[in-house]
Amino acid sequence: MPTIRIPTPLRKYTEGSEEISISGSTVGELLTNIEAAHPGIRERICDAKGNVRRFINIFVGDEDIRFLKNLETEVADNDEISIIPAIAGG
Repeated sequence: MPTIRIPTPLRKYTEGSEEISISGSTVGELLTNIEAAHPGIRERICDAKGNVRRFINIFVGDEDIRFLKNLETEVADNDEISIIPAIAGG
C-alpha cells in the first residue's frame, strides 16, 4: 500500500499519525479512502468541487501532482505521497 505523509496540522484527523498506509491506485482514490478511514480530513485537502485546494501541494515521490495528472495520477504500492500545506509569511 502507498504511504501517505500527513502534515502536522492534519494529524488530529489521523490520531496523531505522521504516516498512514491506504490502498488506492490514484491520488483521488487515496483521498477517498483516507476520508473513509479518517473522517473530516478530505475537506481540509480538497475544496467543495473535489479539487485540491490551491494552498495544498501533493507529491507522489518528488513529483507535484499538478504537473502530472492531478487527482488521476497513478500510484504504486511502494510510492510515498506527501501532503504539504503552503507556508506563507514575510
